[in-house]
Amino acid sequence: MGFNGRGGFGGGMQQQNAMMKQIQKLQEEMKLAQEELEESEVVGSAGGGLVEITLSGKKEMVAISIKPDAIDPDDIEFLEDLIVAAYNAASDAVDSLSEEKLGKFGNLGGLM
Repeated sequence: MGFNGRGGFGGGMQQQNAMMKQIQKLQEEMKLAQEELEESEVVGSAGGGLVEITLSGKKEMVAISIKPDAIDPDDIEFLEDLIVAAYNAASDAVDSLSEEKLGKFGNLGGLM
């Protein structure tokens, strides 16, 4: 492509318009994927299901479930560890879901 004498390089307005349409399409797809992610819920568990934590796609805690077997008044630290582990598992699941839904939009879907 060479200088076209109109303040830019070859390819013209048609190519720019096509690229803009492609960018707009990607933006719409990305917005939909972000909405799907935000509306999603994932569950992380620990201790073989003794503690389960549900997070939204925005990593907001939606629910927590603690089975009675997880509660030992003489070992509260065990329960605390289970809660942390369950949260981390749920957080990792959100990260995986985010990569699945939004990863293809990295670097604007290959446009840049």
